[in-house]
Amino acid sequence: MFNHKIERDGLSILCKDVRYLMENKEYDICQERITEAMKVYPHAPQPHNLMGILLEKNGEHGNAMKHFRAAWALDPTYIPARRNMERFCNLYPKGACAFDESDCRKEDKRTRYEAVYDEYGVGHMVRKELA
Repeated sequence: MFNHKIERDGLSILCKDVRYLMENKEYDICQERITEAMKVYPHAPQPHNLMGILLEKNGEHGNAMKHFRAAWALDPTYIPARRNMERFCNLYPKGACAFDESDCRKEDKRTRYEAVYDEYGVGHMVRKELA
């Protein structure tokens, strides 16, 4: 229990530090901190999510998606990784990166899916956002 709280606090501090470093374009220091966090917290999704954001900012889209997927695989309930995957899978991404859970609380939109059929009668699920 005690170790879990220390880990959670350390990861929360990491997310805040990385956000600050990226805003100030200190990408080398940022990469060092994230890499060290991956060693210290090997089963945590946060370092992989942060590495994905850093790689995306450096134009390495493919590698960024690998880290978002790794974060998602480590913890399927970690919403920032899902949000970043959805954001960067779009041709024209909208919104800001999700560094941590606090960035995901801003979204209060509900989504629903609708079956749309093409000219060949093949159904496709299309996401419709509701305000």
